[in-house]
Amino acid sequence: MDAAKSHWGVAQWAAYFQNQALPVMCRSKRLMAALEAAEGELLSPKDLADIVLQDPLLCLCLLREAERRKSRRLDHQTTTALAAIMQLGVDEFRTLLLASPEVDESNAGLLAVEARARTAAQIARAWASGRMDVNPDEVALAALLAGAGDLLLWVYAAEIPQQAADFLRRGNVQRSAQAQLKSCGFTFKELTLHCAERWQLPALVVQLLRGAESLRARLTRTCSNAARHLLDESEGATTALACDLVEAHALMPEVGLERLVDGLPILSEARRPALLAAVRQVIAAAVP
Repeated sequence: MDAAKSHWGVAQWAAYFQNQALPVMCRSKRLMAALEAAEGELLSPKDLADIVLQDPLLCLCLLREAERRKSRRLDHQTTTALAAIMQLGVDEFRTLLLASPEVDESNAGLLAVEARARTAAQIARAWASGRMDVNPDEVALAALLAGAGDLLLWVYAAEIPQQAADFLRRGNVQRSAQAQLKSCGFTFKELTLHCAERWQLPALVVQLLRGAESLRARLTRTCSNAARHLLDESEGATTALACDLVEAHALMPEVGLERLVDGLPILSEARRPALLAAVRQVIAAAVP
């Protein structure tokens, strides 16, 4: 990163990212090719949407391109990956994916953030399906993109998130937001929202990314938190994950806690009893 960029603020980074050719995960191209070979034909928009929901950078790329071309299409909200593909067109989506550069898979920080985003989307799809007035794919898309600012910095200016991670590891600060402010003067969530607004993503997507304005927005935030804690197998993370489960249950009381636990995609059987015990402790502690 050159010296000038080291002094950029959040708005300057968002403007810079707007004009970059976003990379995609290598596996997205391989997965599309493998599925098309197995089917003997091009994939349906729904199958392509499933690939998008496993790749936050591809999802960003798709939404940005769909919004750019909206004036030439029917003017409807592209709040799901499927809607964005339908708006862009299957052929144009395939061209977009195949022409996109690929991420540097030696970038461990990027891969960690990407895994967290992908896990959050899986949790969102599983949890939101339990409430009839919530579109699971909308929540999944927002959960997938909730860490977009972090992800983009790992791609284009890895020194910034690496410095924030170093501050946390050394104990210079106690919270991620503090580390981010110390490393660059803004939080990565602020960058996510600046990018979403600058790229004119649908208002509902921006609302969900904010994480506080509605039940779906709060659920999106909870799914993102749960993904982070699920991927961290420390004892403290188990307690934090239990709090996430209790919060999700409060948002969707008709969905049982056992079902919410079942919706955690990579929870090991060995960890499940400790997690359920932690859930019971959190609930008991909340009783006056």
